[in-house]
Amino acid sequence: MTLLGGVDIGGTKCAVTLGEAEEGVVRIVRKEQFPTPVAPEETIARLRELLAAHLAEYNGGTLEAIGISCGGPLDSRSGLVLSPPNLPSWDRIDCVTPFKEQFGVPTALQNDANACALAEWKWGAGKGTRNMVFLTFGTGMGAGLILDGKLYAGTNDMAGEVGHVRMAEEGPVGFGKAGSFEGFCSGGGIARLARARAEEAIRRGVPPAFCPVPEQLVHVTAKSVGEAAERGDPLALGIYRTVGEKLGRGLAILVDLLNPEAIVIGSIYGRQRALLEPIVRAELEKEALPIALGVCRIVPAGLGEKVGDYAGLSVALNVLER
Repeated sequence: MTLLGGVDIGGTKCAVTLGEAEEGVVRIVRKEQFPTPVAPEETIARLRELLAAHLAEYNGGTLEAIGISCGGPLDSRSGLVLSPPNLPSWDRIDCVTPFKEQFGVPTALQNDANACALAEWKWGAGKGTRNMVFLTFGTGMGAGLILDGKLYAGTNDMAGEVGHVRMAEEGPVGFGKAGSFEGFCSGGGIARLARARAEEAIRRGVPPAFCPVPEQLVHVTAKSVGEAAERGDPLALGIYRTVGEKLGRGLAILVDLLNPEAIVIGSIYGRQRALLEPIVRAELEKEALPIALGVCRIVPAGLGEKVGDYAGLSVALNVLER
């Protein structure tokens, strides 16, 4: 049994987990989260304090490694967080050294998409593969790449930024680019697409049930549109058809380029699989090379909505196995 520490640093909340890993499985034995303070130093101090408290309460083995998951951009080799959009005050903040010095164990940092990819590869839907792609498909759209049996982060940790790929000349803005993969396939992107189409429908005098008046446009979310689509709302179904088509085209690029055994998709795909899967499959069959598509499974995250809980732990295990 290997005892691992996991740290998750997010724009709104942070968490510390303690996990026991053995023979391809993991069990979380301690977890606590708290709202992210403004000051990075305060955040890191609180995270270290919680991890120490978890270890003091735990009557088991010795901590062997710590993994930190955080939104990018970052420098995983130096352990620096480089002002992510949701952590603007974190400019070149070293979040690895304080843990390494206090706990005396190997400590590593990865962006959240890479960390979730490792978790799904070790313990989730990608277990047993050598080539796997994980797509976040949540607040944003990013990818973590497992290639030839190891994490591939690129030259400076920028591999997998699929959300920036342009899928259309016009469309909702995501990752700073109109018509991007993230613009169409993320929670924020779906909401922006839905607001634009709902506003147009209201002007034509045929408002959708999920947004009957202009005042409600600000309250439209990917969740509310998905629920409307499940009830058969025509406009909501059309929105999810567009999302499914763009997702299918994005997946076809990944299938053709990387020839993976599995593409594991998080968050929204799992919640709306019934809506999206037939559309995605039809688009894949049109766009992807059949031989490559034939060996690739497209599946929701095996760890479900809790994949983030395992992200830091998987980074810790990865640094031990390197």
